[in-house]
Amino acid sequence: MKKIRLAIVRQKYRPDGGAERFISRALEALDSDELELNILTRQWSGEPRPNWHVHICNPAKWGRVSRERGFAEAAKRCWQREHFDLVQSHERIAGCDVFRAGDGVHRVWLEQRARIDTPWQRWLTSMSGYHRYVLAAEEAMFHSSSLKKIICNSAMVMNDIIRCYQVPADKFALIYNAIDSSSFYPSSSEQRQLARERLSLPDEACALIYVGSGFERKGLRQAIAAIAATDRYLVVVGQDKHQPKYLAYANSLGCRQRIRFVGIQKDVLPFYHAADGLILPTLYDPFPNVILEAMACGLPVITSQTCGGAEFIEPGIQGYVCDALDLKTLTELAAAIPLRHRRPDMGLAARERVKECTPARLSSELTELYRQLLED
Repeated sequence: MKKIRLAIVRQKYRPDGGAERFISRALEALDSDELELNILTRQWSGEPRPNWHVHICNPAKWGRVSRERGFAEAAKRCWQREHFDLVQSHERIAGCDVFRAGDGVHRVWLEQRARIDTPWQRWLTSMSGYHRYVLAAEEAMFHSSSLKKIICNSAMVMNDIIRCYQVPADKFALIYNAIDSSSFYPSSSEQRQLARERLSLPDEACALIYVGSGFERKGLRQAIAAIAATDRYLVVVGQDKHQPKYLAYANSLGCRQRIRFVGIQKDVLPFYHAADGLILPTLYDPFPNVILEAMACGLPVITSQTCGGAEFIEPGIQGYVCDALDLKTLTELAAAIPLRHRRPDMGLAARERVKECTPARLSSELTELYRQLLED
């Protein structure tokens, strides 16, 4: 059987990135006899993969717009020269065969961000050459005659694209992210105790975990406010250049002693094991992998209506959903998360909900999509 020569376009390939984890999990179960994988990227930061062909597209850049436009042009020249069977872009580049909307819809992100911006910030955004470029590139890509399919990792993103760009419904493939439940699993009582001791968390304290970098977008300020109004503890995994501002905010609310900032962690599993639930009141997120990771670890999830992961949450069953900026409700939900070792039902339901989101299922769905596109 002839191999599919598939090109994946991602400007920066970082092992800890959401798109990159999607690629790795999706393709790890594919038979190498069926697929030749090519990565088109400006910067490769991953481990060498003998069966992956890496094409570096790294033209000079003089700012954000130059960076985006230069990579788009270089990647397009590369795939036109190589004549791949399919080009799947994770960047907004018109001319690709398949676009994976893992970063969501830029227009919708700006709508949501406007809710917390000052009038001056909104004006600056409207005048920004970078945002104008991204919006134009997004529209050109969605209306490109070359675009055969759009892979969405949530129905929320699919509906956002239809609303904003009037793309026909038959252009979409809804394919959820995958999670390896053998790598993310509930803790034993001994694992929980050891993980909590390392974080100096009291045995009978309910601890919530927040995982993500880009604290403003992912709602850390709201999470801290909810923690301050309860007796909960918070473990923050991730980094942000504005972290001192969040430390000062926690101090001002009198809850700093109940918050643990631990930075980016290569192995986040022990931190999930120390927690009783995940809190992620993100302002906009297509479907963060941390939702699946936490649920696979047996943690109920509190997230927002503007998070694609909310599609996996039945309120009161696997967790709770509210508006990202509704602090009153968020506080009530944080207080409603039980100690996992006392009331495990919600966490068990969360793990059950994600058990079918396997890499094998994801790769099967993608392979079928690729075959269908090539046959058509």
